[in-house]
Amino acid sequence: MSEFVAPKGVPDYIPPDSAQFVAVRDGLLTAARRAGYGDIELPIFEDTALFARGVGESTDVVSKEMYTFADRGDRSVTLRPEGTAGVVRAVIEHGLDRGALPVKLCYSGPFFRYERPQAGRYRQLQQVGVEAIGVDDPALDAEVIAVADAGFRSLGLDGFRLEITSLGDDSCRPQYRELLQDFLFGLPLDEETRRRAELNPLRVLDDKRPEIKAMTADAPVLLDHLSDAAKQHFDTVLSHLDALGVPYVINPRMVRGLDYYTKTTFEFVHEGLGAQSGIGGGGRYDGLMSQLGGQDLSGIGFGLGVDRTLLALRAEGKSVGSAARCDVFGVPLSEAAKLRLAVLASALRAAGLRVDLAYGDRGLKGAMRAADRSGARLALVAGDRDLDAGTIGVKDLTSGEQVSVPLDSVVSEVLSRFTR
Repeated sequence: MSEFVAPKGVPDYIPPDSAQFVAVRDGLLTAARRAGYGDIELPIFEDTALFARGVGESTDVVSKEMYTFADRGDRSVTLRPEGTAGVVRAVIEHGLDRGALPVKLCYSGPFFRYERPQAGRYRQLQQVGVEAIGVDDPALDAEVIAVADAGFRSLGLDGFRLEITSLGDDSCRPQYRELLQDFLFGLPLDEETRRRAELNPLRVLDDKRPEIKAMTADAPVLLDHLSDAAKQHFDTVLSHLDALGVPYVINPRMVRGLDYYTKTTFEFVHEGLGAQSGIGGGGRYDGLMSQLGGQDLSGIGFGLGVDRTLLALRAEGKSVGSAARCDVFGVPLSEAAKLRLAVLASALRAAGLRVDLAYGDRGLKGAMRAADRSGARLALVAGDRDLDAGTIGVKDLTSGEQVSVPLDSVVSEVLSRFTR
């Protein structure tokens, strides 16, 4: 066994699985880019206070799951547990909110949470996210949701459902908070859960323990206590989703795990993943910009799990991305042939093909086995006799047919095979 292994809960993606991982990530990103979202690259770590203030100190993410440490300057920094707070920080810092609105950004990369590792739940999780900041428009909410839906469907995933609700606004949440606290304080809650009920009662509804879920089954529902404005906003979102052909299920008891959500809140779930059924989610965060020191602007976004989406595809028996790591594989049978094939490989790569070569002294059988394992469609086979004749053998690895092609025609012949 190797002396060093990956940390617990941190997956490696190696070929051929890595090709599927990249295809899922890129497919989800492509859906966002097509809707006008520009790419943003964010730091892996940020000031700890950014997440404590932005995500919410009462959340499990901040209180239990963050990777926080002091750097050599004795500053508290945290590996990012989610993407929205960092994007909002960047928008404020670089004045993007002073330009054309909404600011529409997309991103991908690793995020970090200290959770109990299990299938579909990792300590390093890969996500694709979008944020649309600066416009409070229910049509924008619907667009964001539709982008996520389109991303999943572009991969061929179809066994998922969209659950949606509204968490209200500043005019109805305070009264609901009091109503919910009155209900919770009448329950035999443990000390820690009672403390949560005092700090942020919605967090109790997000508790995954069966005994707490059973006790709160009859808790009042915020969707029944929306202000007129919040209800109109939610109804308009739903009408836009209907027009866009995005199916949904209203889940009045859904509570997301981050404190900044307001109004529209949603989650995509896939039953093929068992207990860890969520493959993505998001919502509106109308107070977060001002809370982090920026203008009082609204925002909405989502985070989609690349790892979980890949698992969901496998649960449906589907795969994406090509396991082949190259299109053409060169098989040199002499040193002179190795040099000649290296030159041809360079020309074919410049033309956009993926080309690999057999290195070392494998012999013909060993090199052809490597060609088969590579997934290439064609092999270029050459020895000294071929070079003396001024030809290269071009072999179709599917049919087994091999033809001799003049050296100066190899590139055009190979390219023509991939454009037929």
